[in-house]
Amino acid sequence: MSTLLDNLNWRYATKKFDATKKLSTEDLNTLKEAVRLSASAYGLQPYKVVVVENPELREQLKAAAYGQTQITDASQLFIFANDINLGTEAVAKYIKNISETRGVPSEALGGFADMMNGAISNLTSDGKNNWTAKQTYIALGTLLSAASELKIDATPMEGFNAAAFNEILGFDKLGLNASVIATVGYRHDEDEAQHHKKVRKSHEELFITL
Repeated sequence: MSTLLDNLNWRYATKKFDATKKLSTEDLNTLKEAVRLSASAYGLQPYKVVVVENPELREQLKAAAYGQTQITDASQLFIFANDINLGTEAVAKYIKNISETRGVPSEALGGFADMMNGAISNLTSDGKNNWTAKQTYIALGTLLSAASELKIDATPMEGFNAAAFNEILGFDKLGLNASVIATVGYRHDEDEAQHHKKVRKSHEELFITL
């Protein structure tokens, strides 16, 4: 546990990445697998995770992220895109996956499917999109923790024009919305932020035990 806390103390939102340092294929695959295994409501994972490496595409996205250099200097850019207007088709696909993975007849999962469909159908369109967007933040948290374990720098970012990202990446045609992004790579020696002490609330201020 002390190693986990040491790694979380080590990580910070990197402001300047070393563009010459790239993740190994093995480490990148480990991060992707960690995100794949992340918790989500019902296990439904109502989102896609797009990993952008193409330099030209990242230049376009950088302009839509107000010129932040992390977009182009980091090794990879992760874009968490939530499903918009989630419906019964996604639930049916998930039920099929459960059935095949666990060797359970799909008919035996009808109650679970009905519960999910009922919960989703009770939400407004905005409510559904808000809910699926929240799920992407759980996956983002898993990425940040996994990266710290590997001593890979990762920066979560909300400072971008989602509509522009959606247009550049064609998300509108895919029923997706760019919810939150993260850059991963290795800190530059000149990034002063790495020397700053981590500032967080004290246990007394943060936690309430009832």
